[in-house]
Amino acid sequence: MKSFFRWPHEEGHVSKNLATKIKEPKAGKRIPKFLTEIEIEHLREACSSPLEKALFEFMFSTGCRIGEIVTLQRSGINWSNRTAIVRGKGDKEREVYFNIAAKFGLNDTLNNARIAIQPFLSPNGILIE
Repeated sequence: MKSFFRWPHEEGHVSKNLATKIKEPKAGKRIPKFLTEIEIEHLREACSSPLEKALFEFMFSTGCRIGEIVTLQRSGINWSNRTAIVRGKGDKEREVYFNIAAKFGLNDTLNNARIAIQPFLSPNGILIE
């Protein structure tokens, strides 16, 4: 509507643009896309190592980004409450909750397979790139 009235004003056919005070509608927000249960199971099955399975479960249950997991500190994990403090975008900290599968997967991976993942462990954090 605004552009319909703008054109004759710009061309000089009318002296005043009658649509200047009309507010344009706001663009609607998109609904986020999500995975189906079948797609999630396919991703679980595609994990080839215990580390991949543990990280997938943690990411899936918490919604964390890879960058947040990379900077995850062992001291920030509360195993009994299944919570973790992660540092996200803008260096903001937030508390996330993980499911029992993520708890067992991470705990087993970090404790039992320490030698296998030693090159990936940072001194203070869980994983490095």
